[in-house]
Amino acid sequence: MSQASQRQRNPRDAQAELYENVVKIYRSATVVKGGRRFSFAALTVVGNRQGQVGIGYGKANEVAAAVEKSFKRARRSMHTITLAGGTLPHEVTGRYLASRVFMRPAAPGTGIIAGASVRSVVEAAGVKDVLTKAYGSHSSKNLVKAALQGLQSLRDRETVSRLRGVELE
Repeated sequence: MSQASQRQRNPRDAQAELYENVVKIYRSATVVKGGRRFSFAALTVVGNRQGQVGIGYGKANEVAAAVEKSFKRARRSMHTITLAGGTLPHEVTGRYLASRVFMRPAAPGTGIIAGASVRSVVEAAGVKDVLTKAYGSHSSKNLVKAALQGLQSLRDRETVSRLRGVELE
């Protein structure tokens, strides 16, 4: 068996190529008889920078355990995104609860114009040039989910023409 075929079969190699980013760590405290007891939650984004991205949220009594849980959940929840080169095929608005994220394709060389939460999602998906604007709630959890929802609703010309049953010019 050749080394190339072994590389394709090994799932750890595929995991090693993933871009992982911790978006935010949340700290919560409960007051008990001896003082405060802290617990942590982590919001993370994972992607291969080639059109696949997933988000994860994990809770634990320690930061490291919460981050590991959230990365594991993000890897399990990977979604395929339609891209047009290094940008989006069209404008899109993602919505989640009180947050809205508007994303517009940008010319090559523009870069990613986005806040930290949305930036981590579009970077993980492989978008290189995009303009974004967040409206409503600026909660990191909501913005990440709104950005992912917007990216999932992207369609390329071939998909739209196939779904409509007409030829697009």
